[in-house]
Amino acid sequence: MVMPAFIYINIDPVLAQIGPIALRWYGLMYDVGIVVGLLLAYPYARRKGLTEDDIWTAVWPSILAGFVGARLYFVIQQPLGPYLAEPWRIIATWEGGMAFYGAIIGVVISFFVVARRRGMSVGTLFDAGVLFAVVGQAFGRIGNIINGDIVGAPTDLPWGFVYQHPGSFVADHTIAYQPAAVYELLFNLALFALLWKLRDRFAKPGMLFVTYLAGYSFGQFALFFLRTEPLVALGLKQAQVTSLFGMLAAGFAAWWFTTRDHEVAQVNHSLPMAPKGPPRLKPKRKR
Repeated sequence: MVMPAFIYINIDPVLAQIGPIALRWYGLMYDVGIVVGLLLAYPYARRKGLTEDDIWTAVWPSILAGFVGARLYFVIQQPLGPYLAEPWRIIATWEGGMAFYGAIIGVVISFFVVARRRGMSVGTLFDAGVLFAVVGQAFGRIGNIINGDIVGAPTDLPWGFVYQHPGSFVADHTIAYQPAAVYELLFNLALFALLWKLRDRFAKPGMLFVTYLAGYSFGQFALFFLRTEPLVALGLKQAQVTSLFGMLAAGFAAWWFTTRDHEVAQVNHSLPMAPKGPPRLKPKRKR
């Protein structure tokens, strides 16, 4: 029997199982993304004037805020009945379901609070954060490709994906789907290349973040035309409506970073000047 010319994925989303604990490709890819993102964003942040203590103080709460935001934003878009009946399912990420716009909202709030409290440059912290975020997204999309939890409409295109493993998240394991996660991965890589090229081009801190938010929102708006999620308003899907607000937020952020004095403290790593001593007395001339 000759199989149709599609791409066949037969990978178990669970990489390893130890008793009740499952190590999943999706979680592993995000862990790798966090490490690689830090390796790229950390030198940039240091070069832009943030101290090592500043960076680590911002990183840990932002990772937690991003995770919580991504999960909660996904949950509130679903029918809430099952989550109200079984509240533990709110944290059941192994069932699938993380919305990256929620992660962006969580991280933005976390970064802003940390920057204000520590007197850091808000714009510089946000700029470093997007280099971290876009890399994490790209690795996360690899996990989505293995899971089969981000797919487009059924297709007869030769690059359609057929998910054969029964543990994958697709509704039907016998038909080919548009590989929406691959499209998003390619978009993330292109967006990273743009941000990396522009990372030292902006005079105002914060504008790299604006570029990321506008670019990511535009990409999501366009790519979701290939997805099969239900329409919610104006003939658009939920992520597309959120993308419109994301573009508006990018415009507001551009105004805020360019017109307001958002630098709550100037970071200065120069050595302090030695204090002036008492004035030297001039010796009296002998007569």
